[in-house]
Amino acid sequence: MGGLLVIGDVVTDVVALHSQPIATGTDTPADITLRPGGSGANTAAWAAHLGVDTRFLGRAGRDTGEWHTTELARTGVRPHVRIDPERPTAVVISMVDDTGERSMLTNRGAGGRIGVADWTSSLLDGVGHLHVSGYTLFAEPGLELARLAMREAAERGATISVDPASAGFLRDFGPGRFLRETSLAGLVIPNQEEALLLAGEPHAEAAAEALSVTYGLAVVKLGAEGALLARDGRVVARARAAIDDVIDSTGAGDAFAAGLLAGLLSGLALEDALRKGCAAGSAAVGQVGGRPVADRSPRTLSY
Repeated sequence: MGGLLVIGDVVTDVVALHSQPIATGTDTPADITLRPGGSGANTAAWAAHLGVDTRFLGRAGRDTGEWHTTELARTGVRPHVRIDPERPTAVVISMVDDTGERSMLTNRGAGGRIGVADWTSSLLDGVGHLHVSGYTLFAEPGLELARLAMREAAERGATISVDPASAGFLRDFGPGRFLRETSLAGLVIPNQEEALLLAGEPHAEAAAEALSVTYGLAVVKLGAEGALLARDGRVVARARAAIDDVIDSTGAGDAFAAGLLAGLLSGLALEDALRKGCAAGSAAVGQVGGRPVADRSPRTLSY
């Protein structure tokens, strides 16, 4: 099994769990925690947690960059995190209600400046699969990096996957443009909203089938309903999520992607890899934050 390289965002997550509706103009009680996060970094952490030889390329800020690098290494990831001397690390304020559903306020910070200057071809040494978080594409420097990395990965014979990451950013970027820019990928892993947007279809199954014609494989994440996988225009596998208790949905899709990739890279059948993805996603929603539980540690932040 070749190694995994993840390119994406590293983020400081401020997670606010609230059981009451947010009261405009005044206080709303909440349990607030600080966690290392970011879609790409979360996927890398979960993949390493699941035993995959994983390296991660990202860009953090002058404020918390060392903390993020240390936290990634704690999960077994080999981090390649460039510290931006001018900008802070990206921050997401995630407001999670008592159903586990979240709404986010996002500042991309240093992550919005990741680009070809952060790249070295040696990152692909020993790598069999490249996974790109869609957030990388949504700023011009990152788009240039994604093009370069996917081209070099394809030239080396590595397989490629992409996670669209955000329906809002995807809509602004343009679904058709996203499909063109990620044409070298052989696997796309959207959630249902992203899949419908990308495929222009009204239902998840039709969207998965349409996207699998473009990519070869398409996996649509359905949240509590599990996931489905289409290959070459036909849905060929489904899996249910086994969720006991939803505490926080932050990072569930990232964990799912890691479980799916871990399964595929270890040679599991498609349906078994899909189940492994669902198991990882289910584990993620039972805790606060987007990283494996073993990654929790005290931290000191300075601003």
